[in-house]
Amino acid sequence: MSKPTCLFIGRFQPYHIGHHMVIQGMTKLCKKVVIGIGSSDKAHTTENPFTVAERKEMIQQALQDEDIIPMFDVEFVELPDFNDDIQWTQHVLEKVGQVDMIWTGNEATKKCFEGKLEIKQIKEVPGISSTSIRQMIKTSDMDWKTKVPGAVVYAIQELGTDRIK
Repeated sequence: MSKPTCLFIGRFQPYHIGHHMVIQGMTKLCKKVVIGIGSSDKAHTTENPFTVAERKEMIQQALQDEDIIPMFDVEFVELPDFNDDIQWTQHVLEKVGQVDMIWTGNEATKKCFEGKLEIKQIKEVPGISSTSIRQMIKTSDMDWKTKVPGAVVYAIQELGTDRIK
């Protein structure tokens, strides 16, 4: 059986080592990885401080640092929010093209794609979430730097942490 084309959707606000571990795993089991950047229409808010371009750049740089890009086929797709799950799911499927499997640890995402794609359930890395990382940055807890790839630390420092605070 040939390897599947796999989809991984996230907001990546910011991209962290948990996301990175998922993509590393995907490179072993998938022939191609499609990264859907969710809430692509949101930026400069408390929940979504980074633009879609900034998030894509952070992810690309982190993957390049590990030689995942260019040695592996990775595609990025921007996925704006919809108020309706059915419309959102349909839009995602149209935007990503032919995919065989979705990797997700998000119950709402899982529900949207049940019966449409094979679902690979992923587990959260304990103690690592974008929400907690944003909170650490807000409170000047430097431990956040241990929870994101080096390229992301650099990018956030270059962009400035003010928008998160």
